[in-house]
Amino acid sequence: MNATPANNVEPAEIVGHFINNRDVADDNRPAPITNPATGKTTRHVAMASKATVESAIAAAQDAFPGWRNTPPAKRARIMFRFKQLLEEHAEAIAAAITDEHGKVLDDAMGEFGRGVEVVDYACGIPEMLKGEFSRNVGPGIDSWSDFQPLGVVAGITPFNFPAMVPMWMYPMAIACGNTFVLKPSEKDPSAPMLAARLLKEAGLPDGVFNVVNGDKEAVDTLLGDERVQAVSFVGSTAVAEYIYNTGTRNGKRVQALGGAKNHAIVMPDADIDNAVNALMGAAFGSCGERCMAISVAVCVGNEIADSVVSKLEAQIANLKVGTGTDSSTHMGPLITKAHHDKVRGYVDLGVEEGATLAVDGRDLVVDGYEDGYFLGPCLFDNVTQDMRIYQEEIFGPVLCVVRAESEEQAMQLINDHEYGNGTCIFTRDGEAARYFADNIQVGMVGINVPLPVPVAYHSFGGWKRSLFGDLFAYGPDSVRFYTRRKTITQRWPSGGVREKAQFSFPGRQ
Repeated sequence: MNATPANNVEPAEIVGHFINNRDVADDNRPAPITNPATGKTTRHVAMASKATVESAIAAAQDAFPGWRNTPPAKRARIMFRFKQLLEEHAEAIAAAITDEHGKVLDDAMGEFGRGVEVVDYACGIPEMLKGEFSRNVGPGIDSWSDFQPLGVVAGITPFNFPAMVPMWMYPMAIACGNTFVLKPSEKDPSAPMLAARLLKEAGLPDGVFNVVNGDKEAVDTLLGDERVQAVSFVGSTAVAEYIYNTGTRNGKRVQALGGAKNHAIVMPDADIDNAVNALMGAAFGSCGERCMAISVAVCVGNEIADSVVSKLEAQIANLKVGTGTDSSTHMGPLITKAHHDKVRGYVDLGVEEGATLAVDGRDLVVDGYEDGYFLGPCLFDNVTQDMRIYQEEIFGPVLCVVRAESEEQAMQLINDHEYGNGTCIFTRDGEAARYFADNIQVGMVGINVPLPVPVAYHSFGGWKRSLFGDLFAYGPDSVRFYTRRKTITQRWPSGGVREKAQFSFPGRQ
């Protein structure tokens, strides 16, 4: 999509918006989109003005009456066609993710596949919207409930999963009969723009799905517009809290998924080699830019901690950092220079706080890509609860090892933390695993599974300050979030019988 450059910007392309099933050119406040592996600007993205966002909301509002009355089976057929088109264009979407985010191509394909699973789930929407019916709840009285769409709903999504996280939201929202406005991350907008065009090709009517690229101005417009009935968000805790407070204050239903500090407990009886292999992928996959990344390994006993650290050091020495397009690469760059510098600053801070930097990736240089935003994997040992590198979400390739004396002490660390997104335990002991699963104060729990991301027919969400709102993302909770229950009680008087007025509160007959 080409648009007229502005403000002396001369890229090959300015990414605009997708409104009413059409590409909308926009040269408002263009911001650079950078390839993280090279550090070079590849194109620009327009930051939507308030008027542009309002035009997307208006398109969704106009489309809602027709779409809500479209039979769920027909909506499902469009989702089936959309899924087919997504799979046909998988390589192009994954390539766009790698180009703009930097993650390894295999990882981009994995992200894409997990997003498509939610589309697959949405294809079953006729079953999920059936409602409930009770006959003869009273003399000649029937009662039933159904699930009706909200209207215009919005999604605000992060940079780390530009295809998957939007697909956590809009397929189910649309399948439930709502119309949708998506505000993806301005750092990597191409994947959702490609998906929007495929939805049009699948037969989605004009205005049902719209994409506006932008920044806080776009977000605040969505939060303030009374036509928007609900907002879904995934991102940092500070922004999640702002989204939740602002949206609910304006009368909207809000689910806002925030930050994480995910712990893995390694018990003395664990298969240490398997645990270390799992920790490597969970800590350093996608350069640690995952809300479910394991960033703290709590080792029970010094002997176990020494073994885990030693084996991690050996594994990290063989980990290859490079461009996402190189099939031999394990880990790509961080997404921007600003984020690279922030993560590196946390490593500097950890050293100042007195943690042992067992592996230092700060000086990594990838040959031929000296301007890329590469940071090697970093491993801290002897991290304590009072350190900021333990308390705060770093969102980079930094793994902290904390030493504990018992499972109970390790669990107390997790339960005391402000975040409660994901966690796991490595053990062969069923009793220990059951106790952990029952008593840990975290929303998603793995037993020898380092990234316990629920499949599409369950729901994703954390506890404590990792989630603002009552309902998780996708799965069964998404039907509850994107619909309102309406209960109807019906009676038809029989045979011309005239009924007397009833002044007492109706009870059981």
